This record gives sequence, C-alpha cells and structure tokens, in this order.
Amino acid sequence: MAAEPEVLEELRRLRARVTHVTGALAATSDGVVLAHDTATVEPEGVAALTAAALGVAQSLAGATGRGAFRELLVRGGNGYVATYAAGSTAVLTVLAGDRTNVGRLHMEARRSGARLADLVGVALSRAEQP
Repeated sequence: MAAEPEVLEELRRLRARVTHVTGALAATSDGVVLAHDTATVEPEGVAALTAAALGVAQSLAGATGRGAFRELLVRGGNGYVATYAAGSTAVLTVLAGDRTNVGRLHMEARRSGARLADLVGVALSRAEQP
C-alpha cells in the first residue's frame, strides 16, 4: 500500500504520545497487516485475531442496537489490547501495559484511528484510479 510509511509513522507517534504503549498495528478489517510497530508479538497473528474479534464486536453492537463498531477494549492480567475503527476498511490495534492511563489511550488512539482512516482512504482511492 502506498500509504504504508505514513501509517507506520502514525503508529510510532501514537506510541510516543501514550506512556506504556508497547505496540501498535494497523490492519484491514479482514486481517491483512498494513503496518506495525510491535516487537513482542507476531503482527500477522494479532491482525487475524483482531479480525475475528472485530466480527464478534460488530455482531454484538448490532444485536444490542449500539450502532456501528467504534472500539473494543480487552483487559488482561498484564495490560490491555484495544482495537479502534479506522474508517470502514481498517482497524488500529494497540497493546499497552497495565499501568496505562486508559482515558489517554482512548483519546490518542481515536485520533490515530481517524488519521489512519484518512491515509488508508487516500491510498485506496489512488489504487482505484485508472
């Protein structure tokens, strides 16, 4: 994808803005990695699991009348995995430690998700042009 360097830079900026974020990746909603800034996890596996979780989250939101998917937060014993919509075709998944300020994480990741949506949208529209 033509926007990959810009997507990677956005992931790095997100990590710099939020203390205790340990990784971030952008993927298509069907699990294809667009860019990643992760050292401790295998990005393709996380993207595939994100796509599966996204399907369940979308179904749950729809079945309960909560509208379109926007974000999903999973808290484990060692921290968080948060997934945010990045437009209609991509998602942002962020890995964070257990001392992360979740409010700050949400605020910054939502901004990054919106920026990634713009970057992916521009790249897709360029790819569709003859």
